[in-house]
Amino acid sequence: MRATLIHGPGDIRSEHVPDPELVDDGDAIVRVVAACVCGSDLWPYRGDKSDTEPERIGHEFVGIVEQVGNAVSALTVGDFVVAPFVYSDGTCAHCRNGVNTSCVAGGFWGKPDGDGRLIDGGQGEQVRVPFADQTLVATPGEPPAAMVPALLGLSDVMGTGHHAAMAAGVRAGGSAVVVGDGAVGLCGVLAARRLGAERIIAMSRHAPRQEVARAFGATDIVEARGDDGVKAVMDLTDGIGADSVLECVGTGGSMQQAIASTRPGGHVGYVGVPHDVVLPIGTMFGNNVSVGGGVAPVRAYLAELMAEVWEKRLDPSPVFDLELPLDRVAEAYAAMDERRAIKSLLWA
Repeated sequence: MRATLIHGPGDIRSEHVPDPELVDDGDAIVRVVAACVCGSDLWPYRGDKSDTEPERIGHEFVGIVEQVGNAVSALTVGDFVVAPFVYSDGTCAHCRNGVNTSCVAGGFWGKPDGDGRLIDGGQGEQVRVPFADQTLVATPGEPPAAMVPALLGLSDVMGTGHHAAMAAGVRAGGSAVVVGDGAVGLCGVLAARRLGAERIIAMSRHAPRQEVARAFGATDIVEARGDDGVKAVMDLTDGIGADSVLECVGTGGSMQQAIASTRPGGHVGYVGVPHDVVLPIGTMFGNNVSVGGGVAPVRAYLAELMAEVWEKRLDPSPVFDLELPLDRVAEAYAAMDERRAIKSLLWA
């Protein structure tokens, strides 16, 4: 089969690799129908990669079950499934508490499992899925082709945007600010609307992303950054600040802006992978601002969000503004890196 490997900064290749095989009785083999490039994939693409050896990459995919191990009972061959961006056993204490991303037996696509056996990356033609019953979520039936991008969004970005909104305490009738206009930030706007926020302020400087933000429910757009951005938020909230702020970037500047935009007693929900972030504890203490969040336990949200996608009440697919075949994956990365695309979808 073909799969995507990252060889170094800016060096993404689609190469022939061995087909996956069932290893454990709980495994399934999934034929990938669609995958995508994540903003977090751009960190190693831009040079934040310590390992010099080529590595599989990609952690968002949907597809069709082609084989199942003897212990798999919840899935059958032919099921269309959504894979969350980590696999998990569903039985450990952390999984039972809804934090599947901390599963003691789980792990990440494209990395070796606990026994040193490679797990395929999501940007490939097939993937061996450990703990298939607990990891994968099957759709109620075969989805129409037009729904596949929306279902793919549940693999990461929609669940992550939802996690930011939940961590930020978004509530009906409240106000929310979303820092970051990437796919996760835009899904954060959609999540805030879904949870009933009355005023949603999207921080964005890019017209195509502003258009998606408005379609997803943003009531206001703020292009300014730093102190000017905070002032604009204060002007829109009568000098108080927002009830909830979703931090969807992961830099020191974005976190500072998020906290400064939050009203006293408000909440920041962060899902941006942190790089050089230092929390202003004194400001947080003085204003009773709570900061929570982290890596999103997408598996815990999948069934709830999938039901709404299936009923056509939720559609995160507009974040995919570039669609390419899998063998043009290098172009998909370059387009996102150069901000010519919000999020690239890859058809396998």
